[in-house]
Amino acid sequence: MYKLYGTVRSRAFRVLWMLEELGEPYELIEAGPHHPEVLALNTSGKIPVLVDGDAVITDSSAMLTYLADKHGKLTSPAGTVDRAHQDALTHTLLDEFDSILWTAARHNMKYLPKEHQMPEIAASSKWEFERNLGRLADRFSGPFLQGDSFTIADIVATHCLNWALVADFPVSDKTLRSYAKEMREREGFKRAFAHLKD
Repeated sequence: MYKLYGTVRSRAFRVLWMLEELGEPYELIEAGPHHPEVLALNTSGKIPVLVDGDAVITDSSAMLTYLADKHGKLTSPAGTVDRAHQDALTHTLLDEFDSILWTAARHNMKYLPKEHQMPEIAASSKWEFERNLGRLADRFSGPFLQGDSFTIADIVATHCLNWALVADFPVSDKTLRSYAKEMREREGFKRAFAHLKD
């Protein structure tokens, strides 16, 4: 059984959703950043952390790739052109969506020391996010990001789109808003989201 350390309101959700889609048994250990149990596994204190037997894996995108490859699902096979396209898309999402959302959050949610906070960075972050969203919309043909196959790229994209909506970032493209809504209707997403506590 996998053990996942993290919270639903973090990137751990991506891994929760992945595990639900795979139908693999797991235990969620609710632990925030720098929790003693997390620090014992990851000296940076960052979440999520995935434990598989004696192996400890950090970074949510690494976890998604590991799980997809191990179980042969939600991914194109390694060494194929389709996999190269999938990896390129996933890395683009991490670079052009996740990193922008996280930069804004660090300044607006006081993750940084006060003397290094620049809340005004949100305006340029929102502009850049929407520009990148337009680029993604231009290449979207549906029903999933890579056509007919639901992959880890869809998990990352949906998580970022949902994060953007909660953070009041512009998600004006109707096609991608509809896409995100459809992804939230997946049973795996619903089961993962059910872990959220009030």
